[in-house]
Amino acid sequence: MSTIVVSAWVTLDGIFDANSMHEWFNPFDSLERQKYIQGSILGSDALLLGRITYEMLSSYWPNLKNNEMGVAAKLNSMPKYVVSSSLKKADWENSTIINGDLVAAITKLKEQEGGEIQIEGSATLVEALAKANLVDEFRFLVHPVIMGTGKRFFREEMQAKGLKLVKSEPVALGVMLLCYKRA
Repeated sequence: MSTIVVSAWVTLDGIFDANSMHEWFNPFDSLERQKYIQGSILGSDALLLGRITYEMLSSYWPNLKNNEMGVAAKLNSMPKYVVSSSLKKADWENSTIINGDLVAAITKLKEQEGGEIQIEGSATLVEALAKANLVDEFRFLVHPVIMGTGKRFFREEMQAKGLKLVKSEPVALGVMLLCYKRA
């Protein structure tokens, strides 16, 4: 059976807006954070993404020629599932579009043999899966910035009750890794 793991990079106030990453993500770059991200990607068996995140990642990673840390090769070769009702084709290698009954499709995906299915970003997808109790673990890299405005990972509708902190670890430069599993 596979597990669904949410991996998100956020500010203290829950902003994960790609348009403002130069303000809250880039200034906290460190070798420790790079190694954590590398290990997280290399340790996953598949990606599950919403359409917006899929389009953002699929426009970048297939074109990357530098594979110093093995991340590009892993992302490009691993199975990718994109949840979308509007996407007509998914050209990124090993991509499958999931539409229709989301809960049934993800439940079936979780029942397959395998390890970790990682969700990067994709807050709308995470919200739907959390409501259906399909998320097994949340991993947050929390950056020591309060943005005040921007796209929020945690919206008013999002709920994930009964979480248990299983790991908290300083990364570097004030960034914290917080991992929660369903209790």
